[in-house]
Amino acid sequence: MKKHVLIVEDDAHIRLGLGDALRGEGYEVSECGDGRQALPIINQRRPDLVVLDIMLPGKSGYDLCREIRAGKSRVPILMLSAKGQEIDKVVGLELGADDYVTKPFSLRELLARVQALLRRAESGVVTELPAEIAFGNVRIDAKSLRGKRGKTAIELSPRELKVLALLFRERGNAVSRETILGEVWGIGYFGTTRTLDQLIVKLRQKIEDRPGEPKHVLTVHSLGYRLDV
Repeated sequence: MKKHVLIVEDDAHIRLGLGDALRGEGYEVSECGDGRQALPIINQRRPDLVVLDIMLPGKSGYDLCREIRAGKSRVPILMLSAKGQEIDKVVGLELGADDYVTKPFSLRELLARVQALLRRAESGVVTELPAEIAFGNVRIDAKSLRGKRGKTAIELSPRELKVLALLFRERGNAVSRETILGEVWGIGYFGTTRTLDQLIVKLRQKIEDRPGEPKHVLTVHSLGYRLDV
């Protein structure tokens, strides 16, 4: 059975060109150019992957990504945008996107990312989540993504939770950046470790009493990170 890819992109030239390229690779393709139209298509047709532009009329790609994940859908999302700053990528990934491509992009690279995301989804590569993550004065409920650091309420993004769950599973042991990226972002991830490093900064701001002097999420020089409990 053909894999079904939904393209949500308001630029008709890009949308049609990408659609033709995906069909040429054997995918079934649906297209829409307005953020408001995309969610009903996702709910009704259940695509295997969504290529999602950020700057859309009606509803932004960020908002749409947030709504997709709020509905508990785990459909792989490949964000597509002219925005190239690192922070824009981090925001998209924190909202639940699985990968990010900046315009202008190589069709060959984009097709490779689509294939990698679909392969990852088919293999079921996910970080197993415990019901609760608890250490020190931190308590996180994995299902709601909410918890407390002492008396301070905190809320994690889905990807922050997955990284923390992986470190919690390996607590006391150093985990390489490549291992974290492979398990949380997937083996087909094409980005840099800087995306992970920035996520760790934000995670520390939520779970550490003194983010600049972390006691729990520690950097292991030239390797990765370790969770001390």
